[in-house]
Order: sequence, then C-alpha cells, then structure tokens
Amino acid sequence: MSSEKEPIALASNFIRAIVEKDLEQHKFARKKWVGSPGDAAHQAMGQVDAAKIRTRFPPEPNGYLHIGHAKSIFLNFGLARDYGGICHLRFDDTNPEKENQEYVDSITEMVHWLGFGWQNGKENNLYFASNYFDFMYRAAESLIENGHAYVDSQTADEMRMNRGTLTEPGKNSPDRDRSIAENLQLFREMRAGKHADGSLVLRAKIDMASPNINMRDPAIYRVRRAHHHNTGDTWCIYPMYTFAHPIEDALEQITHSICTLEFEDQRPFYDWLLERLAEANLLAHPLPHQYEFARLNLTYVVLSKRKLIDLVEGKHVNGWDDPRLPTLAGARRRGYVAEGFKLFTDRIGVSKADSWIEYTILEDCMREVLNEASERRIAVLDPIKLVIDNYADNKTEDCFAPNHPQKPELGKRTVPLTKELWIEREDFEETPPKGFFRLMPDGMVRLRYGYVVKCTGFEKDAAGQITTVRCEYLPDTKSGTAGADAIKVKGNIHWVSAAHAYAAEVRLYDRLFKEAHPGEGDRDYINDLNPNSVKTITAQLEPSLKDAKPEDRFQFERHGYFVADRKDSVAGKPVFNRTVTLRDAWQK
Repeated sequence: MSSEKEPIALASNFIRAIVEKDLEQHKFARKKWVGSPGDAAHQAMGQVDAAKIRTRFPPEPNGYLHIGHAKSIFLNFGLARDYGGICHLRFDDTNPEKENQEYVDSITEMVHWLGFGWQNGKENNLYFASNYFDFMYRAAESLIENGHAYVDSQTADEMRMNRGTLTEPGKNSPDRDRSIAENLQLFREMRAGKHADGSLVLRAKIDMASPNINMRDPAIYRVRRAHHHNTGDTWCIYPMYTFAHPIEDALEQITHSICTLEFEDQRPFYDWLLERLAEANLLAHPLPHQYEFARLNLTYVVLSKRKLIDLVEGKHVNGWDDPRLPTLAGARRRGYVAEGFKLFTDRIGVSKADSWIEYTILEDCMREVLNEASERRIAVLDPIKLVIDNYADNKTEDCFAPNHPQKPELGKRTVPLTKELWIEREDFEETPPKGFFRLMPDGMVRLRYGYVVKCTGFEKDAAGQITTVRCEYLPDTKSGTAGADAIKVKGNIHWVSAAHAYAAEVRLYDRLFKEAHPGEGDRDYINDLNPNSVKTITAQLEPSLKDAKPEDRFQFERHGYFVADRKDSVAGKPVFNRTVTLRDAWQK
C-alpha cells in the first residue's frame, strides 16, 4: 500500500463499481487470512481477514516494466489503498529460461519509485509464484486422481493439429483415456527427470469440442530442464502460466484478480481450475474472480517486450534505462515523475474497450505536474556572445530571479550580470521577420531581470555566422527599480554571465519513433525510428545549476523541463536531460 493515505478518487470506473458492490454485499466478510499464503487448511487456522479486499500486481521477471505496467500498478495498489485492502507484489516466475534476478530488482525498484510498497505492518506481501511449486504439483496430482488431467505423449505438432480451429472441434488425444494409475506414474516420472524435455505434458481433461479453444484440454505442466533464479535445479518440470496464475491468486486469498483483455478467453479455465481444486478441499470459497480491462495502447511507442528487447540488444538505444524508451527506468531517467503517471492513469481511466491514447496526453500530464513542482533556472542552449560595451570590464552586479513565479514563498536567487553574456542565437536577427520582438540592429530589448539594452552592432565569422552581438545598456532601467518602466520595450530575452556560466552537457530528447503507429501495416518498425530522437549539445547554464544533484528537476525558462541525469551526473558536474518541452512540438 502507499505510504500515505489518499482520499478515494471521485472518478469511478467499472472495476471500482464491482469492488463497491462486492463490499456492500459482504462478499468477503468471512474470508480468513492466517498471515501468509496457503491452502484451505492453512487459511482455516486464521482470523477473518482485516483486509477488505486483496489485489495483486503480478509481473513476470523477464524484462523491465514499461508505461503500460504503471497503469496496472496504480490500478491494483490504488484499489487496495482506497477500499481498506492490501495489494501484493507477486513475481510470476514460472518460466525459468527467461527470468533472472536483474529483472526482479528493477521491478521492485520501480514499484517503490511509483510510491507503493508491500510491507503492511508486520506482514510482508512480496511473493514468488515459484514458492508455490510444491502446492502446484500437489494440485496437479489431485486433478489426475479425480480424473481431470492426463499425461499426453503426442508431439507438439500433433497436439497442434488435433486442437481444431475456431469452427472445427478438436480431436481427443490417443492418451486421453489412460488410467489414473498410469497418469500418476508418468507424472511422477516426469518430476523425477526420467523423460526428455518436451516428450510429455500434463493436460487438463475438459472438452476438446469446446467453442473456447483455451478449454480444449490445455497443457498445465511440461518437462523443462532449466535453472531457476529462485528454486535452482530443484525442479525439471514447470507449470504453465494459465495453470499457475489462478492457483497463486487463490493461495494469496486475492479477491479481485485484474488482468488485461487478452486474458478474457482464459477466464473460463481460471474458474474451472479453482472449482476443481475447491471440490478436492484444497481451496476454500470465496474463490478469486478475474476481471479484465483494456491494456494501454500509446502512440509513438512500442510496448511489446519482444520489440523492446530488440531495441536494446540491437543497440538502437543505450540500454533498458535509455530516456527514449517507454520503460519506467527510462522514463525516470528522462525526468518523468510518479505524480505525472498518477495523473495520466486517472485521466485516461479504466475501460473494457481497446483504444489508442495520444502520447501528448502523457506529456501534458508531466508538464502539469512539473510546472507546479519545478523551480525555474536560466539556460542558453545555442549560445552567442552579447557584449555590453558601456558596462565596466570588471564589474559584477546582482540581479534577482524568482525561483517559482507562482510560489513567492520559494524566494529569489541571485543571477550575476557582467559585461559579457551568453544569449540564444535565435534571440538576434540581422534581418528580422515581421513580428520579431527580440534583438535586432538598432533595436532594444530587456535583459530579463536586468536592464534594457540597445543593439549597436554585431560580428560574423568567416562562414558568415554571427558570433557576437554588441550593445549598450540603459543604466536607469534595471528590473525592480523605479526606472524599470521608463522605457517600454516589447522584447524580453534571457541570458547568463559568460564569466560565471556553467558549460554543461545537455541532451535534448524527443520521441523515439517518428510515426504514431510504429510498424503499422507491413512496415518494419525499426524503419520508423526517429533519427532526431536525441541531440547532445553544450549549453551555458546559470551558475547555481552546477550544484544540481542527480534527479534534481528544473524548468529551463523558455525551453522546457530538464533533469540532472541520475546515471551520468557527478558532484559539481551534472549532465541534464530534457524531459519535455514547454509545448507540444508534434502538433500538426
């Protein structure tokens, strides 16, 4: 649960409505909890569960969490928080070939980063599916003993051919009528390692003519000699996800098992399996119930784990925490914040209907939160020199800039003014277009927080590029003084003292893909990569930014929101990443 109590959100959705109805009907009022997961006999020794509901976030540790997982995290942990319940973090680690400790560590870190934990008083609700392997094996034997499962020796191709189609029923396996004794013997031999990988599978015995293909005797155990990150080499058979998942929910006394829509067709097997185990007195009512919602479909990104792996391993990005990736590790490094993801998930809501969410909505949520939270600083990203000819050579003068224009309580900071300044190249035009109100030959602008200056000339290099702008300042026009309004000017430009500026590496990140739907149709999604997704520059920053610590966030005035990189910044030498611009630059 979250470390802080938050009020129940006013916005509702169909899952909240289900939870509220279940609570009104006291559906789980007699559910017991002994303090740890376990079967019916184990839970019967406990007291009535103090948690009104139990939800879970159940990632498989075979990759890094991405933005879509944030929606599920806020949904499951948020429901538990708002309705007096508890949310478990459970690792669905039943596939040893693709799982490792690196992913476990990164997942726990990201759940914490989003603001949630699993320590509830003395109860630590962090669980691993692999810790239930003994019970899962026992449950499988129970299915065999009650005539609900059999060992099949068909090849994978034969099983596929006999499975049928959406319009044609499947065919029974030749092994479907093995005796209970023979099935038990073969299954125990599978566990003992007497059969080769892939040679035998245990299948549920349901209905090969079912209109739901998932109910046509699904495989529930396979032989697989693979080292497991948690159980080592204890097992050479492993349960299938569709068999393991409902059992995990039941052992943990989950009340509302919330999945994405692709699991909707699996719900009949979820219910069938739990009912069979309840009939065998292994599990007790009320049993968990599965509910499905639409997964996040976001423009300009790919959320497929396979494609994310391809991007990382193909060196199209610089690791799983590359700020251009939609992984939560990448989003954090880019400067996205947990509060922004909370606002995003609240704003897009929860529904049963698949739809595409514009990436701009996520960016707008980040802007909204960062605008409120970020102190302001001055940065010149494309610098040219501005020389104030009538300013004393060795003079340094303090100007004062508010740390946040809407929060006067945050005070002001000192910005030094000297004879030579850095200004943005775009703030001077030799031949200005109509409507240009910044600096131009013979024109006047205000140096933000400083004086009004008048351009007296400029210099170019051999290539004809402007390198230096010359001007004179009007001494009685300093901001904050009585003469500040004596001369009216339309332009206002920002600047930093050349003598005091911090020359920093700044990375201007943009969207990783240039197309809203990467790989749409027959296109290779790699061809849709945005060649301008990152640009590294040396910028001139106001001196206070030299002391920024990793993950310190600021609004660089006029440019956007930036964060000190949490990986590459060192004391006294921070590197900055652009999180998001001030406005959507992708509007068409």
